Amino acid sequence: MYAIVKTGGKQYRVERGQTLLVERLKADEGAEMQLEPILYRSEDAIFDKEGLAGVKVTAKVLAHVRGEKLRVFKFKPKRGYKRRTGHRQDLSRIEITSLKLGSGRSRSRAAAAKPAPTSEEPATAEATDGA
Repeated sequence: MYAIVKTGGKQYRVERGQTLLVERLKADEGAEMQLEPILYRSEDAIFDKEGLAGVKVTAKVLAHVRGEKLRVFKFKPKRGYKRRTGHRQDLSRIEITSLKLGSGRSRSRAAAAKPAPTSEEPATAEATDGA
């Protein structure tokens, strides 16, 4: 069972117990938060809005860290132009604590579980044919 969640403008495939680095979250260390699911997969895939309404992906913020330094070098030949800068991204390390599918299952599964209504009236087209 896994889910694909969206956070920080990126999508991640997550499973229960997995730790990953995401863009900095506005939560304190040790706080639990809900992530937005895009797809949930156990025995079948759920990706419609009605089905995803019942999916809960909970994560715990373990730490706030900074990524490794990226060197940015700009250079234009024959002009004497050189610039060197760096960038370190603010990140959050999270652990996926639970993936739960609540009562809001997809409509296709709910429709398959419900029996078809039976009609007590006879077929009118065949009964009125009479010729």
